[in-house]
Amino acid sequence: MSMQVLLSNQPASAVWGEKALISFNEDKATLHLTDFSDRTSIQKAARKLQNQGISDVALSGEGWRLENCWAFYQGFYNAKKQFKLQFPALSAEQQQELNHRIQCGDFVREIINLPAAILTPEELAQRAAKFIGQMVEQAAKQSAVSFSIVSREALLERGYHGLWQVGKGSQNLPAMLQLDFNPTGNPDAPVLACLVGKGITFDSGGYSIKPSDGMSTMRTDMGGAALLTGALGLAILRGLNQRVKLFLCCAENLVSSRAFKLGDIIQYRNGVSVEILNTDAEGRLVLADGLIDADAQQPQFIVDCATLTGAAKVAVGNDYHSVLSMDDQLVSDLFRAAEQEQEPFWRLPFAELHRGQIKTAFADIANTGTVPVGAGASTATAFLSYFVKNYQQHWLHIDCSATYRKAPSDLWATGATGIGVQTLANLLLAKAKQQ
Repeated sequence: MSMQVLLSNQPASAVWGEKALISFNEDKATLHLTDFSDRTSIQKAARKLQNQGISDVALSGEGWRLENCWAFYQGFYNAKKQFKLQFPALSAEQQQELNHRIQCGDFVREIINLPAAILTPEELAQRAAKFIGQMVEQAAKQSAVSFSIVSREALLERGYHGLWQVGKGSQNLPAMLQLDFNPTGNPDAPVLACLVGKGITFDSGGYSIKPSDGMSTMRTDMGGAALLTGALGLAILRGLNQRVKLFLCCAENLVSSRAFKLGDIIQYRNGVSVEILNTDAEGRLVLADGLIDADAQQPQFIVDCATLTGAAKVAVGNDYHSVLSMDDQLVSDLFRAAEQEQEPFWRLPFAELHRGQIKTAFADIANTGTVPVGAGASTATAFLSYFVKNYQQHWLHIDCSATYRKAPSDLWATGATGIGVQTLANLLLAKAKQQ
């Protein structure tokens, strides 16, 4: 039998504690809110119910709208999906939007939570392509998507040296997904956006090996690739009608006799040479290949997403995605989308000075900062900027600090969060409308 969950704008009886969020009466739980649009309190209440072992609920009574239902789902979700949740009757439009958020958000959470033994680089590329194909079919946009997966030695043959060097140490060799969503039907249609995702399916740190505590969650180092795939899927379901290309750079960073080493120099297709000073700074090395490809498409704008630096997470914790860009208008557009979707993003600095903080005597740049006290997230962005010709405009880097929680909070269960899917989908649609 399901526990009914109701909303009330009346305070709970004092017996439940001062300003209690939840009270109970037989098989009913009441959430006491001063404002029915308070999504944060609803998500907290859902988390509290889960933590009490209540796993079968029905949202009942007045006040349940789309955003409330979504907030409750976010808090009630857990990685094992051991819960039952019945939604109230919503309008057809709201129910459809709720279904789409759940479908795309769950894809992102589930694929991030998968163990690396299942989600190899090629498997990630294939699952992402399959998911976008399903979203295209569901949106009745048949023949709007095509893709190819470049993998294994073919990467080396075609000059994807960053991906190859990072991934060659594993038996599960690297792969790149190159996906073209083109609902216009015109093969010469301009590209609205290129999306570039870091897909490191496991990161040991390589020879700059991580301690066990830091390595225990590194199956989630493909969170940027997952986030962009889910966002593109949601944008398609919401009616995206402009061309978007998706590049996922997928590899495992492991230690073996074949693995890349400190002191190695990678020569990229765009002429930039890179000295390896830390094999645990591998995400930027694979993203560089994706950014070169993305830049060649001459899109209106580029977004890359990556669980790139511990520095970003130190700065903003698990609670925000970090945003770095020199394009103030593009940042403003992103934050407008984030505000509309009620998702947390925070801007970190990226300036010309950071591009001078990764110089080295043996190559054009190093893959880590080379100044005594460097801003890790900013110098990582500076590295990526060497692979975007006009890096000052139309390029946005997101360091996905809020992708995954190693421990639960009062809002989220342990595991992937799905934060950012709606914001990036919103950004794509807003930019498409400007065309």
